[in-house]
Amino acid sequence: MAFDAEAIRTEFPILSRQVNGQPLVYLDSAASAQKPRAVIAAMTRAMEHSYANVHRGLHTLANETTDAYEGARKTVAAFIGAEPGEIVFTKGGTEAINLVAAGLGATLQAGDEVLLTEMEHHANIVPWHFLRERQGVVLKFCPVTDEGALDLAAFQSLLGPRTRVVALSHMSNVLGTINPVTELTAMAHAAGAVVLLDGCQAIVHKAVDVKAIDADFYAFSGHKLYGPTGIGILYGKAERLAALRPYQGGGEMIGAVSLDEITYADPPHRFEAGTPPILEAIGLGAAIEWLSRLDRVAVAEHEHRLYAHVRERLNGANWLKVLGEAPGKGAILSFTVEGAHAHDVAQILDRYGVAVRAGTHCAEPLMRRFGVTSSARASFALYNTHEDADSFVDALLKTQAFFA
Repeated sequence: MAFDAEAIRTEFPILSRQVNGQPLVYLDSAASAQKPRAVIAAMTRAMEHSYANVHRGLHTLANETTDAYEGARKTVAAFIGAEPGEIVFTKGGTEAINLVAAGLGATLQAGDEVLLTEMEHHANIVPWHFLRERQGVVLKFCPVTDEGALDLAAFQSLLGPRTRVVALSHMSNVLGTINPVTELTAMAHAAGAVVLLDGCQAIVHKAVDVKAIDADFYAFSGHKLYGPTGIGILYGKAERLAALRPYQGGGEMIGAVSLDEITYADPPHRFEAGTPPILEAIGLGAAIEWLSRLDRVAVAEHEHRLYAHVRERLNGANWLKVLGEAPGKGAILSFTVEGAHAHDVAQILDRYGVAVRAGTHCAEPLMRRFGVTSSARASFALYNTHEDADSFVDALLKTQAFFA
């Protein structure tokens, strides 16, 4: 099926606006993607016609909203090849990772090891540092090669008898590297470790089958997946969720409460204390339904063509340093410009209507690995066009000339 980016763009109202007198070229989707009308309409419809709290009411609005909320859970489950009972709604990918770290942390002792990688987002580093600080858990990090791939031999050598958890990115938010997670999961399981995958980037650019990967936990956010902010997903194998300690206490996550004791609800509700992100879940369900109608392979090929075109036009630019050139990487270009700070590069590009990210991208260890303090990042999405790619390169050439 042919993919028509120009037609897709018409479904995103914000892409018709101008910035600084220039057509908007939005290349910051790895941070947060724009929203199609289908998502905006679904959330508006829920607010205007059938909003109420979920699970607790017996009136019509409560029943309608509960059905929509639980319907979104089924949509997410089908999207990644899971069962609805294995899908926990969180406020984001970060909370999903924290939920697992807190739950598993209750079983870890001083000297137990958690294996991470140098390419992790802070969201998959900091929660494990909590366990290092508070419980004496040992953190180990798999190194990244010069081209931006994981060192698989080092990964294998770092697995040991005290390795309890392996937590790593499916796709790097800085390098675009797509890790061989099925192979890595098998290696970790052979060592007796539980596996958590951060899928916040990968879920956007490729089809994910959690059963085929066999990870114990898989986390991702909604706002990068063309859905709203304030919603994330934690997939967990049914037996893993059943064994996991509750993350927060409050309404809905309980079985029964008395002055002397408490029992907990079954997963996934055990991990959804209080009023959940109702409208956000409905919006994420709509985003996934919208995305599922597209040819995901054709979308990925389109995004890669844009990335390849930009790299071809910038070939030979000795003032440009690109971070990450691993084979099969996703359409993310992180770079530095000689003689310029990444923040200045981003601000000048903005004058031409081009929106890119600048900074450490919540990956300070990776920045240090590549010997930089920050970088700019252009991330390509399904609504970007060949014209967007050319506008970015034209603006970047003008920006570099400013510092030359």
